[in-house]
Amino acid sequence: MSDDTPNDLTGLTKDELYARAQEHDIEGRSTMSKEELRAALSEAEAPVPQERTVDRVEDFRRLAEARAAGEFVLLPRSLTGQDRRLHVRETLREDHTTRIMSRAADAELKFEELADSLFSFFRGTALLFYRDMAGDDAWMPTVLALGDVHPENFGVMPNAHNVPIFSVNDFDEALYAPFTWDIKRGAVGFMAAAKEIAGYGHKKRRRIVRHFVKGYVAGITNFAEHGTESDDEMRLDSAPDLIVDLIEDAEESRAEWLQDDYLDDYKRGFRADDEHVPISSRREEFQEIIDRLITENDIEIPDRTAGMRVKDVCIRRGQGTASLGLDRFYVLIEGPQADGTDDVIIELKQARRSALTGLVPPTPYGLDTWGDTGAQGHRAGRIVHAQGVQLVRGDVFYGSVEIDGVSFMSRERAPFRDDIDLDDLSKKEWRRYAKICGWVLAHAHALSDELGALEHDIEPEILAAIGEVDLFVDDIVQFAEEAMDRLKKDHRTFQVDHAMGAFQQVDRIFV
Repeated sequence: MSDDTPNDLTGLTKDELYARAQEHDIEGRSTMSKEELRAALSEAEAPVPQERTVDRVEDFRRLAEARAAGEFVLLPRSLTGQDRRLHVRETLREDHTTRIMSRAADAELKFEELADSLFSFFRGTALLFYRDMAGDDAWMPTVLALGDVHPENFGVMPNAHNVPIFSVNDFDEALYAPFTWDIKRGAVGFMAAAKEIAGYGHKKRRRIVRHFVKGYVAGITNFAEHGTESDDEMRLDSAPDLIVDLIEDAEESRAEWLQDDYLDDYKRGFRADDEHVPISSRREEFQEIIDRLITENDIEIPDRTAGMRVKDVCIRRGQGTASLGLDRFYVLIEGPQADGTDDVIIELKQARRSALTGLVPPTPYGLDTWGDTGAQGHRAGRIVHAQGVQLVRGDVFYGSVEIDGVSFMSRERAPFRDDIDLDDLSKKEWRRYAKICGWVLAHAHALSDELGALEHDIEPEILAAIGEVDLFVDDIVQFAEEAMDRLKKDHRTFQVDHAMGAFQQVDRIFV
């Protein structure tokens, strides 16, 4: 750090830098090194009068409301050439403002991943995707939408009894929205993955998407007829063969899982490696956080974690795609044996505003309930609500808690938490897997009127909105193909911008 660092930050200890970062409410300060704290404080304390970053959430909210009201408005998907390139650049800078300004360690890694892979670019740019859909499908039935449907957001995870089940597994973007939004996002996700991971041509990609949509229709039809959504679970004894194989492959003893992936040689705490940075000195702090998590979320502590004693804590680096650059901690809870063979890991992941915020058509099931428009301390509440609705009898450790004024969601890591290996799927298995995921998505939507905010039977409405199935399927396929064309062009312009350093800075307003 140079001698002209504001307020002589070079002479401060890490504790002093951290205290100053608290005064400025710098997000992510808990995980920053001294160098990162200095850089963030230099940014925060630099004399930049009347300067603010660009935030177009309210602008797009007005656009979405106008579109939903039937007004003729220009949506970003109509932009071409340099106008579209600037829109992509500005949207990604805005979406990553905090991470860019704080010089988050994983922020650059995320941009590298987005540049290297079309599918990763799709996964990590949900805000860009949904701004192209602002206000769309306002006449369609509303459900609690997952928000980020794609082939890798389904997987094996623990239920309330620590039994592996297959279901939707990512609720970070969940929001009440037209049911078609999840289907459209999922259709593009399967098309992008089938192109990049499987290398399939146009016809095979279309066929896979058709199976996904038809799986959804079949699922909604089933739940409309039988009303079993509150009782259904896709377990080892009830899953299709492809999912049975996945669950069986994912099974591993807890002792081996802990030893192979997490614990040090003495099984006393986390080992240090590229992915895990132990912060053992903060055990007492995280004990208090875990105690608050249990109390504030009325979590019923299972026998396998009796006492909820925090044994160790680490920072988790390099995980996820959309969430790269956001804070994530693993908390090691001592098991009954107290020998490192049955410990439990609780993940605390920083919650962010849903990519759908301000873009969905106006709905009585608004997000203000969950605080996405207000204090970010409540943001994880939206995610926890979605998990409680869409994952029947799910992970008991799902909850929300504040750390340094920042909202975090919690969940358990498990030996059998896993997702499908798309590289290993045959052509027939791709179609089968897509159909299963469509069915699972329908199950999640059907629960919107069981445990969610909806107070009327949603399945008949969805079936009526679908109408002629072949026409509905074709409409979704056509949407996916047009979105794929935009995605490929956007990815190419992003790669050029990234190579030229476009995402090392944010857009500011100077007045």
